[in-house]
Amino acid sequence: MIGFIGGGNMAEALIKGMTAHGMRDIIVSEPRVERRQHLEQVYGVKTTSDNLEAVSSSEIVILAVKPQNMAEVLDEIADSVAGKTIVSIAAGITIAYLKDRLKTDRIIRVMPNVASQVQEGMAVISLCECFSGKDVNIVKEIFMSSGRVLMLPEKHLNAVTALSGSGPAFIALFLEAMIEGGVNLGLTEDDALALAVQTAAGTVRLLDEGLAPERLIEMVRSPGGTTAAGLKVFEEKGLKTTVIDALKAAAKRAEELAK
Repeated sequence: MIGFIGGGNMAEALIKGMTAHGMRDIIVSEPRVERRQHLEQVYGVKTTSDNLEAVSSSEIVILAVKPQNMAEVLDEIADSVAGKTIVSIAAGITIAYLKDRLKTDRIIRVMPNVASQVQEGMAVISLCECFSGKDVNIVKEIFMSSGRVLMLPEKHLNAVTALSGSGPAFIALFLEAMIEGGVNLGLTEDDALALAVQTAAGTVRLLDEGLAPERLIEMVRSPGGTTAAGLKVFEEKGLKTTVIDALKAAAKRAEELAK
């Protein structure tokens, strides 16, 4: 049995992928009645309002709670996790912090992202060397059911949080600006949305198939052309620097959450 502490959006995204891949032995602890009813009705999983019930029923426990609520949850379940694999998806909460509160080495830290809701997520897994291949493979299967998985040392997770965790919001902000720009040029909002989203999707597909970003830029840009004119504005306004600074700010906040 796989247990979730917390039944919010990210938990639901993972449950959606898991159940679609035949993983049905799931229990979710969630305080909100309407969320429990929703998860039961849509995915057929068992739910409870009791964190300890979810922990006692499960071999793998996924902590899907907000970082600011983590200490309270850990204090509650600390005496019930012996022999279980604990997986945290909370931003900024370190393995060392979890080990200290739970008195166990069986801790895995994962940074997924919101695209897991459509099975296009990016999850990065960090863990200690105490796990067998079988244990790790089960956790990988859970997150692979909702997208792609990468294994990295924990020291990189603040950067991961900034890039792929916060990244969807940053990309959405850029697309929002593209849509507003299209409307300002006379397009309807629906048409601008369709153009921006499909342009982004096609661009991602090209990059995913191995085309380097700089090569794609050169393919589209021609001297004195429309793309060159637009790129010049980005360069003058410091787009790259702004994006890098935003990632640094997000990573710094992830580091602060760990304290």
